Amino acid sequence: MNWLELVAAVIGFVYIVLEYRASAWLWLFSILSAMLYVWEFYSNGVYANMLIQVYYLVVGIYGWLEWKGLLKKKKSQEVAITSMPKKYYLPVVAISLALCCVFPMILKHFTDSTVWFWDGISTALSVVAMWLLVKKFYQQWIFWIIVEPLVVLTSIQAEMYFTAVLYLFYTVIAIMGYFKWKKEAVK
Repeated sequence: MNWLELVAAVIGFVYIVLEYRASAWLWLFSILSAMLYVWEFYSNGVYANMLIQVYYLVVGIYGWLEWKGLLKKKKSQEVAITSMPKKYYLPVVAISLALCCVFPMILKHFTDSTVWFWDGISTALSVVAMWLLVKKFYQQWIFWIIVEPLVVLTSIQAEMYFTAVLYLFYTVIAIMGYFKWKKEAVK
């Protein structure tokens, strides 16, 4: 039994519940989970997901500051859930497609990863999803609905079963979160 993976999964569970509730505390648990998963994914040869965890560490700090309104010149209350402006649609899709082409190829040609395709795709979409989460756009859940099942498959292939169960749960929460956040979004 991999105790470190189990602890990371439990922390990840708390994180997703806090994300669903749109609590700024999600960022603390995101940071803790990412710290543990850097090692877990590296140890299991899931390199892109390992790197995304490093990204999550950095974004976790930025997200906390953004959600608390500490990055604005004029301090204010927490950022509200909103809809992504239409002007972002094309750039978000273009960036997502570009990253989905680049990340798997990097893994295929420059690592010994055996899960290079799904690891690359899920990581590419996670980069975009985290940016949307920081901005508190409800559409971030659409990306997670796609990403989470891919990480389940990747985790099973890497024999990371606690992580696979966690991401299966993330998939359910992502679906519920989409509808909850869409309903709560400021018009």
